[in-house]
Amino acid sequence: MPWTEPGWLERASAWMHAELEHHGIKATGRIELAHSRLWSTVLRMPTTEGYLYLKAASPLAAHEPALLQTLSHLRPDCIPELLSVDVEQGWVLMRDAGRSLRELIRSTGHIRPWLSVLPLYAELQIEMADHLPELLALRVPDRRLSVLPSLYDQLLGDVALLRIDRTPGLTHAQHQRLLDLAPRVVELCERLAGHHIPEGLNHGDLHVGNVFIHDGRFVFADWGDRSVSHPFYSLRTVLVRAEISLGLEENAPELQLLSDAYLEPWTLYEPRQSLIEALGLARRLASIGGALVWSRLVSRFGEPLREEYAERVPALLHEFLDAETAAPA
Repeated sequence: MPWTEPGWLERASAWMHAELEHHGIKATGRIELAHSRLWSTVLRMPTTEGYLYLKAASPLAAHEPALLQTLSHLRPDCIPELLSVDVEQGWVLMRDAGRSLRELIRSTGHIRPWLSVLPLYAELQIEMADHLPELLALRVPDRRLSVLPSLYDQLLGDVALLRIDRTPGLTHAQHQRLLDLAPRVVELCERLAGHHIPEGLNHGDLHVGNVFIHDGRFVFADWGDRSVSHPFYSLRTVLVRAEISLGLEENAPELQLLSDAYLEPWTLYEPRQSLIEALGLARRLASIGGALVWSRLVSRFGEPLREEYAERVPALLHEFLDAETAAPA
């Protein structure tokens, strides 16, 4: 990753100081490493206007800064406040995003905050559907229903990534079953496309750690897994994480409340019952979308990282396979 290269920290620090001077802000302490991941790293600097953060995207998420820059023009209320962006370097300098939704939900033990977040997120998706050509021009990964079957075929062709007859991985029989389900994927895409729901921006990793409360408004951070796809895929991560973090059963009433809150703005396009049907289809395909996100990352990892994250793609394909085996929709 770029931040492991000699001289990177010095260049990033110099850029931060130059941008602070440009904005008339003074540093009050040293630059610190806030966190470092395979796909991004974040530096933090205390200043006269609070903490400022430099997020550096890896080549795996190289187009995130350009998307954030676009969102800052279209919906600045929904993302952290940006001070500077260097698209070429993959750097974004931003203000503190506020208190995370994770902190709020942990303190209350209740899903209530999501009931305000999800309609706002849906409204953002609806608005961004009008900017589809712009999103594609920014090279946001294209995983629309029209191309998903071919992406599925390509994914199943990468047998090394799927780890056939290895642990973790897929068995030969499971892989063959997934291959046999290719027409089913086409069918699901066609049925979902038959609904009147516009495709557009999908955050890709919508969970409590990526939503913040700042000055009374909710903002969405970390768009590294973004894609252009069916919008309803976003709800998969919300529901799965809620089940785990709050210890809920799969069909718990609280999860239904989350689905209802998210679907409400989409009644602009279809009646609620039709939206529920579309959501059921989208949840089947969302696991394939998740597998595509991880395949893009894992396929570029070297050892031992490739081994460390080896289970991610097979596990998501297991999820799709299990859903189809249990009760085909």
